[in-house]
Amino acid sequence: MRSFIPKPADIDRQWFVIDADGLVLGRLASRIASILMGKEKPIYTDFLDCGDFVVVVNAEKVHLTGKKKTGKMYYRHSGYPGAIKKISAGRLLETYPDRVLKRAVKGMLPKTKLGNKMLSKLKVYAGPEHPHTSQKPQSLDLYS
Repeated sequence: MRSFIPKPADIDRQWFVIDADGLVLGRLASRIASILMGKEKPIYTDFLDCGDFVVVVNAEKVHLTGKKKTGKMYYRHSGYPGAIKKISAGRLLETYPDRVLKRAVKGMLPKTKLGNKMLSKLKVYAGPEHPHTSQKPQSLDLYS
């Protein structure tokens, strides 16, 4: 008996829109990562990109639990000595709300070229509007 391996023509990609208003960041990010990888499909294969497209609106209204707004820090380094920079999660959420969610999802995807391809299917917008209406995305309720 041979295992079924889906071909690129067998993969049917759908578009989903998620309203992040009031949702917890980590729980939302893990569900989005699962959809991007295609783990919710019966044809899931770990070495193929079987996932769907996800559009997230109202990313500025995502909720952080506990003291994460002040205590959680995001670091970046240019490579030069003494050039490390840090920003709190609350400050990053105020200035660039899409980056907080994208970074959380990126941490839950594979750290390979395939993970980068999966992340490119994530579209995050701070407000309630998005330019992907022509793809006819389905509204996705995470708690149903």
